[in-house]
Amino acid sequence: MPLVAVGITYRAIQRLFLEPASPSDTSAVTVDVTSDKSFKELAQELEQRGLVRTSLSLRVIARLQKIDKELKAGEYALSPSMTPEEILAKIVRGETVLRRATVREGLRSSEIGALFEAAGITGKADFDQALADRSLAEELGIPAPSLEGYLFPDTYSFPRNTPARKIIAAMKAQFDSHWGAEWSARAQELGRTRHEIVTLASIIEKESGSAEEQPRIASVFYNRLRVGMRLQSDPTVIYGITNFNGNLTKADLLAPTPYNTYVIDGLPPGPIANPGLSALTAALYPETTGLFFFVGNGMGRHVFSANLDDHNRAVDQFQRGGAQPRHGAAPGTQPTP
Repeated sequence: MPLVAVGITYRAIQRLFLEPASPSDTSAVTVDVTSDKSFKELAQELEQRGLVRTSLSLRVIARLQKIDKELKAGEYALSPSMTPEEILAKIVRGETVLRRATVREGLRSSEIGALFEAAGITGKADFDQALADRSLAEELGIPAPSLEGYLFPDTYSFPRNTPARKIIAAMKAQFDSHWGAEWSARAQELGRTRHEIVTLASIIEKESGSAEEQPRIASVFYNRLRVGMRLQSDPTVIYGITNFNGNLTKADLLAPTPYNTYVIDGLPPGPIANPGLSALTAALYPETTGLFFFVGNGMGRHVFSANLDDHNRAVDQFQRGGAQPRHGAAPGTQPTP
């Protein structure tokens, strides 16, 4: 065979088996690799979608490297600029597309599943079902039947169809990564269990309009707990109402539920939301103040008071007419000596 012919043949083989289908095309193409799809079918799909020049290249490389049985199922972002070997290596390593979901501070656990569903990670129904499994809380070392409070707010990245239990475990692991020996020692110093600190942090989270105010809000609640004064926090009342319609009434404030801190003494039985790092820190390291009251100023912040007279004046100024509940205190309530 003439050398020219040999050169052309080698070049053709190199082009088919070693080079990208389109070196300059870096656009991402999403491909599903499923367990019910044969390797031959996958190779043909990649050829049809312009990711390889010929499906034969993938089949030959996979057979030579003995990896045709090692492909990981999942969703992959591939590109025509990738070589056949790079495409196979990515699928063998299981480098699937990661979808992102951001869980903001103060969400209830029941609100989180919808975020992962919207991101295409897992279904809300599956997430809620996992939340309802009381054995999961025990597995994760939560001293309560509910996971509320321990699903740490953050941005999470998972492949599509990640099991809900795996997501929940990752969120609890993120919580654990922040709660170390120093925090445990500080909780003990305060005379509080971790569960009580998380519960208080969740109330601080729901009451605060800014992270900057959280240590001061924490001081109000600690002062009330110290003198035996009820917390009287609207968000705790709301948490105890089934199918809350958005309108908190006087009757709601008087209704006896385990979470109504206008009725019960001390902390409710558990968190009312999932607090973030700043609220947890505030619950552990509150400001030292003589404050017992606060009320919203209508601009996302609060006015704090040490006595009821000052508080009522603030209420009259910022919530004239009693159209909104008085955060941090009920009318006529005084701290006991």
